[in-house]
Amino acid sequence: MTIGSGDAKKKSQAWYQKLWVQVLVAMVIGTALGHLYPQFGTNMQPLGDAFIKAIRLVIAPIIFCTVVSGIARMADLAKVGRVAVRTLIYFEVLTTIALVIGLVAVNVWQPGAGMNVDLSTVDTSNVKTFIAQTQGQNTVTFLMNIIPGTFVGAFAEGHVLQVLFLAVLCGFVLTKLGDRGKPLLDFIDVTSQMLFGLVAIIMWAAPLGAFGAMAFTVGKFGAGSLLSLGKLLGGFYITCLIFVFGVLGPISHWCGFSLFKLLRYIRDELLIVFATTSSEAVLPRMLVKLEELGCEKGVVGLVIPTGYSFNLDGTCLYLASTAVFLAQATNTPLDFMQQLGLLAVLLLTSKGAAGIAGAAFVVLAATLATTGTIPVASVALVLGIHRLMSEGLTPTNLIGNAVATIVMAKWEGALDVERMNRVLNGDVESNPESVLT
Repeated sequence: MTIGSGDAKKKSQAWYQKLWVQVLVAMVIGTALGHLYPQFGTNMQPLGDAFIKAIRLVIAPIIFCTVVSGIARMADLAKVGRVAVRTLIYFEVLTTIALVIGLVAVNVWQPGAGMNVDLSTVDTSNVKTFIAQTQGQNTVTFLMNIIPGTFVGAFAEGHVLQVLFLAVLCGFVLTKLGDRGKPLLDFIDVTSQMLFGLVAIIMWAAPLGAFGAMAFTVGKFGAGSLLSLGKLLGGFYITCLIFVFGVLGPISHWCGFSLFKLLRYIRDELLIVFATTSSEAVLPRMLVKLEELGCEKGVVGLVIPTGYSFNLDGTCLYLASTAVFLAQATNTPLDFMQQLGLLAVLLLTSKGAAGIAGAAFVVLAATLATTGTIPVASVALVLGIHRLMSEGLTPTNLIGNAVATIVMAKWEGALDVERMNRVLNGDVESNPESVLT
């Protein structure tokens, strides 16, 4: 699959045909439905869930084909190793910064101060399932789970890191095979084109999925949750904006591109993850759009899938903010050294639950259980607004991984800067659907 081979000028397209317009309209209708008819809106949940499930169907094979093809055509195995090491270092630095910003913001904002919650009066029955998922979750278990039980099992269970592990190994082997491996590499490329064509078909349902997800969210967690915990929600959204424009903004400027133009470029994907609270829903499109932007295919294939487990900036902001909020709300003493300890634990636990359903909430419970300072049962206080907070953390995760990919590509000299500027300026049409099909 070759992306960006034809620098066609922008074609006229009716405004109502643009995906971001369709998704935005669907979100507005879904919000209105959920507000006016909460019970009916809640019944729309299957629409959002079905869309996400359909996308997840193709994520594992797409990652495998993209990474194998990218590494095999990169040919320089030393470069692959260098990109991997630099990417992980970058991820660790950025997630640490996110955790620090989250801790500072929640200490300044203090959304839980004065709530004086007595946990004996709080119904914790709804969080028992999440707490149970924290059992046995640690760094060693996480690392061991990167190795799949069987080759096919990695695809059947849809574990991104397991598929990535297999893809890297297969890519290395194909590189060693040279010309003998070319027929298989050509087959993988054709398979990749077929899978992206399937994504293009599924994306026709994106507005419907966004409508269902928003109707459910507003119908189930609407006004009441917003009012009762509005200070935490407002502070968290502001913290996400501070990170995006205060940290990712300068990094983007240093790399020679405008963050605002990048946000405009991926606005379709941002609206979809905001509505569905699932960054997986746009993973295939992000692979295409970043390659269209001028990033080398091998770099995109390594950075994006890895970032979905290791570069969760928004999740880190959520974990730091919410953990300290719960301490404030329950009047649990948490001094400076204890918060440093919490930071250290979060650096591990934020990576250790990738692939778990409701990962951010599960990691929060796991972190509290590990530190033993803040009552684990207190997570019941934020269960009702977790999805609303996810509408802030998932776009932040997506933006962080988009910026990381461009940074890594430029660092490796694998970025077509001239093309990137033309695409971001709108001089070259960005139409992933034409590439997908």
